[in-house]
Amino acid sequence: MPIKSLLTDNPFVLAPLAGYTDLAFRLLCRELGAGLCFTEMISCHGMVYQQKNTLVLLQTCPQDRPLGVQLFGANPEIMGEAAAMITKNDADFIDINMGCPVRKVTRKGAGAALMGDMKLAQTIIKRVVANSHLPVTVKCRSGLDAENIIAPAFAKMAEDAGVTAVSVHGRTWKQAFSGTADWQVIREAQQQVAIPVIGNGDILQYSDGRHMLDETGCTGVMIGRGALGNPWVFSRQGRPDTLQGRLPVIQRHLELAERYLDVEKMFFRLKNHVSRYLSGLPGASMIRQEIMRQRSFAELTSLFHSI
Repeated sequence: MPIKSLLTDNPFVLAPLAGYTDLAFRLLCRELGAGLCFTEMISCHGMVYQQKNTLVLLQTCPQDRPLGVQLFGANPEIMGEAAAMITKNDADFIDINMGCPVRKVTRKGAGAALMGDMKLAQTIIKRVVANSHLPVTVKCRSGLDAENIIAPAFAKMAEDAGVTAVSVHGRTWKQAFSGTADWQVIREAQQQVAIPVIGNGDILQYSDGRHMLDETGCTGVMIGRGALGNPWVFSRQGRPDTLQGRLPVIQRHLELAERYLDVEKMFFRLKNHVSRYLSGLPGASMIRQEIMRQRSFAELTSLFHSI
């Protein structure tokens, strides 16, 4: 499945977000306009050792296509073994995370830390590519810090190692999620490679995505935190200004969650999700308090059918 043709048809991509991009949320975003979607980060060790909590993250269904599985780790052999195992599952792409700035990931040499060891990063990419017939992509950041902006060179290395696309978050590892994204780095990365570059960072509404495509010349746009509480970011119509306008999507999210997730086990996560849908609305704090008072998924669903 050529990723360039997918992005040409629909350049809007849902980013992998740990704790958020489960099957229910992916399906909701697809219904609102997202094309390619990615799973939450999958630990290569968790995959190889078939850990239950890891395998749950691979849950999918026929409507969840095209789907990329994002893999993270710093051991080339285990990353390759995990890639081979993912290939046997229902996935269309394997994405290697080389951009996560969270300490529990980088302290083990994975995520954004791999941008500081380009030789190891290259070895990992080659091992994953060699162990799977699926197209492989890589997600990285603009660089390590403001003095080490290396995304263009990193993208070129990844292309030479065999990936079919590179996603570039326009923030450095040091920035994490602060400050603003540098879209110029995304443009420079796209100019360095023949494969698609997917831009990421500071897309809060549909028009921002179109602007990034025009300004950087990238092939696709990836939306992460901007989609939380706002899956309408994938739609030209945008997020409704009223609670009544947002209710159908909130109710749909809960419906999909009930169908596909262990809702009681993931109850706190779902409370977090639905609370985000209230952003900017009058009386949002009072409704959030009501959400937190609910003691079961059934009560939460009932609340949003009684408003």
